[in-house]
Amino acid sequence: MAGIHITDIEAAINYWRERSPSPDGISLAKELRALAEVYALLVYFHETEADEKTLPPAAHLAWMTWFETMPDTPCIAICSTSQGDAVCKGCGRTFDEVQRWTEMTPGEKRTSWRRITIEGDAWRFNRYAERALEG
Repeated sequence: MAGIHITDIEAAINYWRERSPSPDGISLAKELRALAEVYALLVYFHETEADEKTLPPAAHLAWMTWFETMPDTPCIAICSTSQGDAVCKGCGRTFDEVQRWTEMTPGEKRTSWRRITIEGDAWRFNRYAERALEG
């Protein structure tokens, strides 16, 4: 199962809140309603991830619209996996993630992004942070 982490649902909600503010302080745009329902169910059932494949269509479309605003890849053009490292020093992805990136689902990509961001020890977060801002 490719999971969409609750923090990504929150980020998508905030994305839509900026673009479709409530006209009366009560009603929500359809994208917000769809994402809020998923978020509420995650909270209710004490879950941290929603299954990417079973996300309701309206919520999936709203989430994908947000996802498409994110950088596609964490690559900073310094790939140590090509030199035999199991984990790239530049971006923090594993060899398998680097190899499969173009065929990974959006949920799988966000899972990788979340892990490398939490770890925060790849060069994209320190030594070459300026390259990460360009991409």
